Amino acid sequence: MIIGDVVGNVWATRKNDSLTGLKLMIVKRLDVCDDKQYESFVAADLVGAGIGERVLVATGSAARQYADVANALVDAAIIGIIDQVEVKQQP
Repeated sequence: MIIGDVVGNVWATRKNDSLTGLKLMIVKRLDVCDDKQYESFVAADLVGAGIGERVLVATGSAARQYADVANALVDAAIIGIIDQVEVKQQP
């Protein structure tokens, strides 16, 4: 799983039928140990996340395990909105 920040929306009026009804969001991957941000990617939003929220993203076949997207062409799905992350600081 990946932790990231939602930074935008994607609208596509022409797309594969399996994506109809899915909200697509742009997520910027985050390394919570050092607050570095990495590449951004598109993820199907399954939980109603919004821009500016920190989210938990499943990728690969795990992203399609959700019942409504089992046959969708999705390889990243937002599966949770994060309230808090606690990381033990290394000495």
